[in-house]
Amino acid sequence: VGMPTETVYGLAANALDAAAVRRIFDAKGRPSDNPLIVHVSSIGMLEQIGIFARLELPLAVRRIIHHGWPGPLTLLLPRHPRLPTAVTCGRATVGVRFPAHPMARAMIAHAQLPLAAPSANTSGRPSPTRAEHVFTDLHGRIPLILDAGACAVGVESTVLDCTRRPPAILRPGGVTDAEVRAWGGAALAALQVYQRDFSDAQLEAAPTTPGMKYRHYSPTAPVILFECAAGTRQQMRQHVLAKAMDLYRQHTVDQHPIIGLLSVDDDGDDARRMATEYPFVRQYSLGASTRPDQVAHRLFDGLRTLDALPHVQWILVEGIPDEGQGIAVMNRLRKAAATIV
Repeated sequence: VGMPTETVYGLAANALDAAAVRRIFDAKGRPSDNPLIVHVSSIGMLEQIGIFARLELPLAVRRIIHHGWPGPLTLLLPRHPRLPTAVTCGRATVGVRFPAHPMARAMIAHAQLPLAAPSANTSGRPSPTRAEHVFTDLHGRIPLILDAGACAVGVESTVLDCTRRPPAILRPGGVTDAEVRAWGGAALAALQVYQRDFSDAQLEAAPTTPGMKYRHYSPTAPVILFECAAGTRQQMRQHVLAKAMDLYRQHTVDQHPIIGLLSVDDDGDDARRMATEYPFVRQYSLGASTRPDQVAHRLFDGLRTLDALPHVQWILVEGIPDEGQGIAVMNRLRKAAATIV
């Protein structure tokens, strides 16, 4: 079932039923070694997946649960044999999340079961932040989509590996590393972020959490990402538009190629200039680069909106600083990109 959450729409099934879990993989075309996240509607429901009592968890983890749940935070914890190996793809750990979205929590509570739920899209495509995105990808493959409008966060949950020393964020998401560090206290002072602070080839080959091994979030049109380097935002825009003009000139006039642009820090003058000087560019504004939460909220909808336009051959994206929630935004864009400039 397509289930709304505050991060992205999920594809939910009974986490305790191996056959139901396998149907998730089939519907998405998901690689068989890409683990799922289990969603609960209460701390007590952790008992159903073998995490029996809050008192058994380390103090730092209990502090993080107190501050971060319900919310866009997944904790990687030891897996109990009660949980089917189909959920974890045979790994010794399981990702668990207590979502904040009222419809997701009501659905889990009504089922009285923990639900395994990856993003409700075709594997590799941009994650769905609206019910119509789920319908586009999975119509005819699943029986029901619950429509609760646009997701508030717009990128997936942060995944915190509580089994590593020091603890590590394996996937940046809706909660920033600074928030996790503050919630965990001294025990998380040495918190690391994967690919920023460390890398691990073995972990990449056999991931313990979604979003690590495979190319993700990619529309049909190839994405060209412009990193946020030294220089002004105006200089980046000039660089992006020069690339757009170069790509356009590679085609003959009768081909009428369209180039999509995910842009930041726009104003009315930008839109008017674009329409006059670059009529072959279709622009989708992500908001202000100083508001990475706003950019995250619009990111996947922007990729899907531009990709659905007729004759779009490329999607150019203006990057934002790798700070705060911008780390999650740039993580998604780097995985989506065919080319990084």
